[in-house]
Amino acid sequence: MDDDSTARLLATLKTWVESAAPAARLPTTRTLVAEHRVSPVTVQRALRTLVGQGLVETRPGVGTFVREVRTARPIDYGWQTAALGAPNARRLGVPSALRNAGPESIALHSAYPDRELLPERLVRGALARAARGDVALTRAPAAGLPELQAWFAQELRRDCPAGVAPPAASDVVVLPGSQSGLSSVFRALVTTGQPLLMESPTYWGAIFAAQQAGVQVVPVSSGPHGPDPDELDRAFAETGARVFYAQPTYANPTGAQWTPERSAQVLDVVRGHGAFLVEDDWAHDFAITSDPEPLAALDDSGHVIHLRSLTKSTSPALRVAGVVARGPSRERLLADRAAESMYVSGVLQAAALDVVTQPAWRSHLRGLRQQLRARRDLLLGTLAEHAPQVTVEHVPAGGLNLWARLPDGTDPRELARACEAAGLLIAPGDEWFPAEPAAPYVRLNFAAAHTAGFTDGSRILGRELDALGIDALGIDAPGIDALGS
Repeated sequence: MDDDSTARLLATLKTWVESAAPAARLPTTRTLVAEHRVSPVTVQRALRTLVGQGLVETRPGVGTFVREVRTARPIDYGWQTAALGAPNARRLGVPSALRNAGPESIALHSAYPDRELLPERLVRGALARAARGDVALTRAPAAGLPELQAWFAQELRRDCPAGVAPPAASDVVVLPGSQSGLSSVFRALVTTGQPLLMESPTYWGAIFAAQQAGVQVVPVSSGPHGPDPDELDRAFAETGARVFYAQPTYANPTGAQWTPERSAQVLDVVRGHGAFLVEDDWAHDFAITSDPEPLAALDDSGHVIHLRSLTKSTSPALRVAGVVARGPSRERLLADRAAESMYVSGVLQAAALDVVTQPAWRSHLRGLRQQLRARRDLLLGTLAEHAPQVTVEHVPAGGLNLWARLPDGTDPRELARACEAAGLLIAPGDEWFPAEPAAPYVRLNFAAAHTAGFTDGSRILGRELDALGIDALGIDAPGIDALGS
């Protein structure tokens, strides 16, 4: 089983195979053991390697043979072009934020927090307990486990001011992740061909889900404190849209958080047009220097559809989210989910509920707040020192990302390719714009990579910008004294 023995035998067999005729039979295992003074296990390991490399093939009960060279017939899939027609989505394939990173790469592109930021002990214990319970062998209700529905409702109830009726558990539909929820919302409330207003820039997954649903995306420019209410009002009036998708709290990718005044103004516009606001509260658990203030807590008339995920804050394996919707909109969403997936795994629901109701969950969130702040500030500092060409115009008060402005004239995708070749993964910002990008950006996740790579990653980014011949913007990057703002 010695690695050296395996390597020597493998080299010998490769030489033999290269000179042998196609379909020639290799010596038996017994013969190879005797001739090369190795163990049968070593022989089997060498043969498995040759099979994996496509040099030989095994025939059970017969032996191992040199693989015959076969000329593959080109397969023509051209007929599918006419059969499928034009795609609903303008971009196909895996988005940059979901690319797998190699072990040596510095991963600032990811959409998820690093494993060390997750409540691993809570998750493992919760999954073990859920697997032993009745939920492991029974079908969950279509709308979700009642206890989990109640938890989602209670979370919003805590933020409801006096005079606003809090949501009930029956207003909640449990989902297999928030991405699935977005697809359901767009299918159920917008329908094919109808306009959907959407902040720009915004979450690439929402753009993708809308395009796949066949709705017409209408971008509305949004800044560090949210969209301009007058622009939103004009967009509603000009398009006749009845749904607006937004991220009022720690938006992905910008980290923006709406002010209370802006939230009230936007809600007035939505109500005035008899429309819905789909509130994607994806980063509720990732506060740093402020607290989340869901718009859904201000509305009891059914205008706000509130979507909250537990996947990023608990574990990527717990694909569980909840949507709070009141009135007929909730019934349409439930009908869409029933047609799509019938129900969410009871084991996952029970495990997620177990995690977020443990006393240690609140302690974990308090520690997470400090860890995120340290990571955010460290990446800001290393960027200012080693990549002064980029500018973070808004220091986020929560979330996982920095939205970094590149010098004018930069091609974000060309920069991303150059950085990847140098060992740094970043996400080009054009994926977060529903229409043409307003300027060149990249999104940098300060929660995904090990902090030890921040300095080298910033150096690579600055060096590759220099190699592209890009000059600095002339806008001062935030200094360390501004990081806590």
